[in-house]
Amino acid sequence: MQDALVDMGPKASPAQISEDTLAEEAGNATKRTLQLGTVSSSLIKFHAFPQQGNDQAVARPALRKKTREGKESLERPCGLGCIVISSCQRFNNIQCFLVFFCILVASQGIVFGLVDLSIDTFQKENHLGTSENLVLSLTYDISSCLIVLFISYYGGRGNIPRWIAFSSFLVGVGSLFFAFPYISDGRYQLSADPEDTCQEMKIIKTCRKAPPSFQAKYIASFILGQIVQGIAGMPLYILGTIFIDNSVATHSAGIYLGLMDASLILGYSLAYVIGAPLMKGTENSTFLISVEDIDDHHKWLRSWWIYFGFVSLTAWITLIPLSCFPHSVRGTAKIKAEKCKQLHPFDNKFKDKELGTSIKDLFANTWVLMKDPVFICLALTKASESLVLIGASEFLPIYIENQFVLTHTTATKIAGFVLLPGGALGQLLGGIIVSKLHMSCKALMRFTIVTSVISLVFFGFVIFVRCDTIPFAGINEDYDGTGQLGNLTAPCNSHCRCSSSLYSAICGRDHIGYFSPCFAGCIQSKIIQDDKTYYNCSCIQEGLTTADDQGDFIDARPGTCDAKCYKLPLFIAFIFSTILFSVFSGIPNTLTILRIVSDNQRSLALGLAFVFLRIFGTIPGPIVFKMTADISCIFRETEYCGKKGNCWIYNKMKMAYLLVGICCICKVVTIFFTAIAFCLCKYLPKDNSEILHMPVKNPTVKKKRKN
Repeated sequence: MQDALVDMGPKASPAQISEDTLAEEAGNATKRTLQLGTVSSSLIKFHAFPQQGNDQAVARPALRKKTREGKESLERPCGLGCIVISSCQRFNNIQCFLVFFCILVASQGIVFGLVDLSIDTFQKENHLGTSENLVLSLTYDISSCLIVLFISYYGGRGNIPRWIAFSSFLVGVGSLFFAFPYISDGRYQLSADPEDTCQEMKIIKTCRKAPPSFQAKYIASFILGQIVQGIAGMPLYILGTIFIDNSVATHSAGIYLGLMDASLILGYSLAYVIGAPLMKGTENSTFLISVEDIDDHHKWLRSWWIYFGFVSLTAWITLIPLSCFPHSVRGTAKIKAEKCKQLHPFDNKFKDKELGTSIKDLFANTWVLMKDPVFICLALTKASESLVLIGASEFLPIYIENQFVLTHTTATKIAGFVLLPGGALGQLLGGIIVSKLHMSCKALMRFTIVTSVISLVFFGFVIFVRCDTIPFAGINEDYDGTGQLGNLTAPCNSHCRCSSSLYSAICGRDHIGYFSPCFAGCIQSKIIQDDKTYYNCSCIQEGLTTADDQGDFIDARPGTCDAKCYKLPLFIAFIFSTILFSVFSGIPNTLTILRIVSDNQRSLALGLAFVFLRIFGTIPGPIVFKMTADISCIFRETEYCGKKGNCWIYNKMKMAYLLVGICCICKVVTIFFTAIAFCLCKYLPKDNSEILHMPVKNPTVKKKRKN
């Protein structure tokens, strides 16, 4: 800090340390570090026992650990505590740090994806109430929102790699919390599968839940896991961004930050791919698994905790390597010296100042940012952009499943393996483009506006890529005139005692879909080559008949009817392009925020931007899209313990308009606030166009006292 430099004597005055001297000192320090390791690769260096009586030897290294800003340390050797190994110094660079950092970020992305899939499955099976759903979904966002300002303000002045190493430990612990209910579920009792065919005397028990002990254990474990992940995420995405930006040239930061964000999205997508098969237990049916399949069900439970355990190990693998990185990697001093030359001269009045450490100083600096309209506009832009990705992750699998008549597993795999990686590619390409073009703040804003307009155009094309609705008995088809729309019961199945809580769609030979074999009036079923077929269905009278190997005529087969729609490849192409251009603005927005504030305030600015992102983006986002799904629902389970049940059938056209409409509104908001920020920057005085005024401590007080 600046006061420490003043105490060391007049020959160590900051005014006398030039940028060239700084670079030379950094080089000499690096050379001395390497020379220490040439004696033996296992040389151990103990810093805790300095030689007494050699004040000059102690003072000089302390001086070399200070830069002109009086805050950031120069690069040090790579090592674990007091252990410094010379052969490891080749890894003391930002590229090696980024490898381990991206592995950690991808690990948390996998956790996010697995948690979303697990919670979705658990909600459908146990019919959780609204309050329970919100607690499970929003605990991460709320916990991270509460601590982000403190971590960003105080963590930015500490050893950032150590903070990130602590995050890797928390990511692993949080993942184990998610695995715990599946590990301990050794006595999960299952009931037999109720018969799904037409029977006059059958008894249906539709009010089924997991054991209360398992449900309570699941909710408590997931809440704790979400809290731990929320705490772990803030050092990753706030302090990690600052560390990378400090360690690379100004116009190279976009590439590195793009790799970071792409790793997160790729991890989330990978979770969708590996987790989609685990959702087959709830595929178009609320039937509990039959007694014969109990072993398969326990294998299904084990798969969940194995995946969560694997993520924990992956995160912990990065713990030791990240702990070995110093406060600043090799080459940081030279890069910071070059940045000092590139910055606007107005910054010279502030970059030697030290910010206060009290809570009062934290809120004072936060208030200064809150009063700046440019920053507020950029933070709101970041929040609106997050809603688009939330829509893609939360709503896209449901949309594909219903729009193109696919199974939930297939729709989830398409979303994870084909579409969501478009977000990762967009983040990476956006960072590369703005880095290669050496864009200024205003150019970054123009880039955001242009890419948002292009994504709006693609959204317009997506709305027209949809399939026709399939005839469905009781929903949009009236049982050949014998029933009523909106009522699954008709004279042909009134004697079957069918329940709308048992959804198992079938397709009749008349090419009409039925809610279940019971509502089709089917009284017999067979399993032929692992496929179930249904016979003697009283509600199915039309269509061509097909005989099986035994000569019986098949009336219906499981699953929805073929929509004969071949627009899925076209939809994938359009939605991939839409997501690609939508996330182009992610990295430019972050870089703009980093450039419009003072160097000492960048971590706090990112932290405050994350608060806006949580309050206006990730917290209301899932609620908005769940409400959208509810509005699109045209038939819902009504016989489950008197509660609001799962939605079985959606209105395709309404779903398409609502999804595209919300995403278009988000892009319009992005364009609007970015344009306002651009105009405000245009009319700011020249001296204030690149940086904000921040409250700082007076570094000259102690010097005056010394004199």
